[in-house]
Amino acid sequence: MEYSKIIVDEPRPMVRRITLNRPDKRNPLSNELRGQMFHALEAADQDADVRVTVIRGAGSCFSAGYDLKSNSAEQQPFYTAGGLGNWPRHVVEGFFKIWDLAKPVIAQVHGYCLAGGTELATACDLVYVADTAKIGYPVVRAISPPDNQFYPWIVGLRRAMELMLTGDHMSGTEAAESGFANRAFAEEELEERVLGIAERVAMTPTDLQQMNKRAVHRQMDAMGIRAGIRAGTEMQQLATFTKTTQAYIAEMRKGLTQALSKRDEAFGDYRTAGKRDG
Repeated sequence: MEYSKIIVDEPRPMVRRITLNRPDKRNPLSNELRGQMFHALEAADQDADVRVTVIRGAGSCFSAGYDLKSNSAEQQPFYTAGGLGNWPRHVVEGFFKIWDLAKPVIAQVHGYCLAGGTELATACDLVYVADTAKIGYPVVRAISPPDNQFYPWIVGLRRAMELMLTGDHMSGTEAAESGFANRAFAEEELEERVLGIAERVAMTPTDLQQMNKRAVHRQMDAMGIRAGIRAGTEMQQLATFTKTTQAYIAEMRKGLTQALSKRDEAFGDYRTAGKRDG
């Protein structure tokens, strides 16, 4: 496969790196980009010369979310049964595709990590963030809960509830403190620190490392994470039938940028940061 939306390189021995490469649009996760990313991840998982993969974003951020200007139902990178809830179920299946890879995957997060960007980051085994990163799910303000109900599992009940009821973002430092990320580093140090960690992860052979990774996931499975997250897809789909969501979707059809700004202007954050008070 030729990659047009991602860049793949090997910055260190046994370390494969995938860079989401639509910086002019803040790396929106279109199905085309996602298809290329999954192809690269699966190729790395089958390459004997690779032991760990890093995912990062080009330009100013990791990813500001899914590509809202494209049709998410078309050209999905892998088959998911159609009908109601197709998209959240598809997203969750992608989440577990990354979980179930043999080799560890590391998210390197800077700038915005929003909506679908957070879902991608949480699918990774390790998450390292710039201390200035902005991590959140503003979609809860106007459309629905996340496609992937990761918050309660990752950050716990109280922090999850606050994030869900406000749509506010966490800084990278707060994300590390809450358990969303492993550690936060100064942005100028992030790349080297992540590559250093990737090298350490790569020191353990894959046949053993895949068992180490799977051992942690099996404990999460025993606590019900797969059933819980899959059940959450039904809540996401149900939310789209509310009057609020239907009205907001109508606003988006009139103009996406204006609708997103209207969503956040009362909160004074994201694309409207600093505008509320002039």
